[in-house]
Amino acid sequence: MRKLIFGMNLSLDGYVAAPGDDLGWSVPSDELFQWWSDRVGATGLALYGRKLWETMSSHWPTADRRPGATPAEIEYARRWRDMPKVVFSSTTRPVDWNTRLVTGDAVTEIARLRAEDGGPMDIVGATLAAAAMRAGLIDGYVLVTHPVLVGGGTPFFTALDGWVNLNLVETRTFSGGIVLTRYETRR
Repeated sequence: MRKLIFGMNLSLDGYVAAPGDDLGWSVPSDELFQWWSDRVGATGLALYGRKLWETMSSHWPTADRRPGATPAEIEYARRWRDMPKVVFSSTTRPVDWNTRLVTGDAVTEIARLRAEDGGPMDIVGATLAAAAMRAGLIDGYVLVTHPVLVGGGTPFFTALDGWVNLNLVETRTFSGGIVLTRYETRR
């Protein structure tokens, strides 16, 4: 069975995007960017919601060919294109770059994919992750907390019907006061 991990940058007050989907507060340092790139390189399958898919697919497929692209950006773009991806959306068409589209019930498909053998799955996108969280499918959480309060926007966590107990398995500090905490769900 695969492990399903939800990890994103978030503000200290718990948002992955500020009002208006503003992500300007979460620009990573070179060290943090490399950490995210290595994570993409180790991901067996990435599950995207529509909004984050549109953001990522508008930039990363050609980022390595842009003037001034850094070696880290070139590496990330290659890793991102090569990584198998599933996009959950009833409106997005077409998808490309080693990606398939699912238009049906996301929770049912995520549960099916999680039951398969294979490398870890990352769920990317707060709305999609919220559905998986409510269904009890998430095996781990990676919070990359930036020292900023944005006051609202898209929350990392959703409202739940019950508690989810977690074990802390890793902490790390990056430059600029950014703190990574990684948890596994207690089952």
